[in-house]
Amino acid sequence: LDLSCGELGTRGNAALRLEESHAAAALMGASFRHNLGLADGFFEHNRASIEQIVAVVRAARPTIVLANALSDRHPDHGRAAKLVADACFFAGLLKLPTVDADGQPQERWRPRAVYHYIQDHNLAPDFCIDISDFIDRKVALVTTFGSQFYNPADARYRAEAESPISGKEFLDFVRAKAAAYGRSSGFAFAEGFNVARTPGVKDLFDLL
Repeated sequence: LDLSCGELGTRGNAALRLEESHAAAALMGASFRHNLGLADGFFEHNRASIEQIVAVVRAARPTIVLANALSDRHPDHGRAAKLVADACFFAGLLKLPTVDADGQPQERWRPRAVYHYIQDHNLAPDFCIDISDFIDRKVALVTTFGSQFYNPADARYRAEAESPISGKEFLDFVRAKAAAYGRSSGFAFAEGFNVARTPGVKDLFDLL
C-alpha cells in the first residue's frame, strides 16, 4: 500500500512513480499494490486517512504489517509510520464501519504485529532479519524506480536534477547498511526493524 504518488519528489513525476511501483510489485511477486493518492508531503493523521488505510487492511487481512521508519530524513516517513500503526489498531475495532471496493461492509481485522523498517537514518534496530540470500534482489527492487535512483543508462535519469538518493553512493549505502546490521546480528546482510510493541517468544532458543 502506497500512501501517496510522490508528486513532490525532486525526480520523476506521479505518473512515472506509479509505473515504477507496479514494475517493482511485479518483480517482488506481490499479489496487489494499491495507492491511496494522499497528498505527498501534506497528508494528515486524521479520521479520513485512517479509514482509508483500515479498509485496505481489512481487505488484505495481513498477519504482519511492515511500515515506514519511526523517524527519518523525510518527514513523511515518520508521519506515515504513526498513521499506519494506528490504522492497524483501529482496523480491529467493531464499531468502526468500512466498506470494500464493492461497497460491502467489511469485517474487523487487526494484524498481529506492525514492524517498522529502517530507512535513511541509522537507527538502532530492535531486531534484525537475515537477508543474505536476497541483498542483490533488494538492490534490484530499489533500482526498479529508475527515475529516483542511480541509472545512468536511462535518458530520463540523466535529464533530471540530482537528489540525496540519486547518486551511486546511495546504492552503496543501502548495501553497506545491510552489511552493518548483519555484522552485529551474525549475518552477511540483515534488515533492521523497530517496534512499538516488544516482540515475545516462548523459548529462549528461538532467539538463537
